[in-house]
Amino acid sequence: MTKLRINESPRPSLLATLAAAAVWGCGATTAFAQSYPITPQQRAVAQQTAQAGIPVSELAPNAPDEYTVKPGDTLWAISRLFLRSPWRWPELWGMNIDEIANPHRIYPGQVLYLDKTGGRARLTTRRGGASDGTIKLSPRTRYESMSGMALPTLNPSLIEPFLSEPIIVDEDTLKFAPHIVAGNDSRVLLARGDRAYALGDANSPLIEAAGPIKTFRVFRNATPLKDPATGELLGYEAAYLGKAQLKRSQSIQTELDKGKEVASVVPATIDIVAAREEMRAGDRLLPEPPRQLLSYAPRAPEQIIDGRIVSVYGNAVQFAAQNQVVVINKGTRDGIESGHVLAILKNGETIVDRAGAPDNTGKAVLKLPNERIGLLMVFRPFEKASYALVLEINDTPRVGDLLVNP
Repeated sequence: MTKLRINESPRPSLLATLAAAAVWGCGATTAFAQSYPITPQQRAVAQQTAQAGIPVSELAPNAPDEYTVKPGDTLWAISRLFLRSPWRWPELWGMNIDEIANPHRIYPGQVLYLDKTGGRARLTTRRGGASDGTIKLSPRTRYESMSGMALPTLNPSLIEPFLSEPIIVDEDTLKFAPHIVAGNDSRVLLARGDRAYALGDANSPLIEAAGPIKTFRVFRNATPLKDPATGELLGYEAAYLGKAQLKRSQSIQTELDKGKEVASVVPATIDIVAAREEMRAGDRLLPEPPRQLLSYAPRAPEQIIDGRIVSVYGNAVQFAAQNQVVVINKGTRDGIESGHVLAILKNGETIVDRAGAPDNTGKAVLKLPNERIGLLMVFRPFEKASYALVLEINDTPRVGDLLVNP
């Protein structure tokens, strides 16, 4: 467990701290104390922005001269406090190339000072723009555990369930996945603590292996997702029901029947260890994926994006609220990555001008302008579609609304 002596800070400068947070994010899925490589593109941006900062005109109108980081803050919220475009925080904070290989975090108690000398804006931890990397949190000497205190990029509770729960798959993924065939004691509906039986096909039977117990996520038949603009089938959204662990492999049992050997399949035994909803025969099993290091550094896509909102997560929901998850019709094949920020445009209605066309020859059909109504950030891309979190809105986004570069 990391300990911090309050009047002695082993952390590097805030520029290195925030740079690493911008590249790798700070959610629960990235809480690993180890080094990670940076890409040539990230290094190039770091080298440029560490010296340049950003124009003062890019600051938010009421950007404070100093700000003390508080528990409950997020990097996105702090960036929005200082910047008109919060996803541009690496340009404001810059990067320390020598220390970026060791991803440190920002913590409550740090004081950020806004340096606006020379018409360029930068954040530092000392007045006047100079920073020696020492951060005093209190005049008293005491010890505090730093475990869990680092600021996340976004509120982790908003997206963590979607990293392992709902998924977007092609039709065959679920069709050929193992399925539940029955519950113990003739149970029809299964919940946590129940035992059940499942069967894989001949090519992928449910077999125990050496090592940790195999864990599966349980899904129900998926809902098709279609592109609102083209009608293309983008995939199927499978509803997450819970988790099960494999307790006994499926097998082949041979018995004598009227003097003849008859082989029959014995389903595997599973125990339901977590349940979001009740499960039943026919529900499908997919292996629990390994936890992955994901980047939640909000940034604008480099390529031009012209997308749409496909669906709002939930049963028959058409409208999205702030901090709600939506599916968009762009994925990895379109160059979409985790962390990409897109602007939401309200699709202008098509109306009839009943006063007539300008030349008075008859009624005119008009399309109202598209209006920008918010921002969203992609946090889980698939091939043809992605999950995104609605970050900010000033109107109500809905299915079919347009998505463009911010």
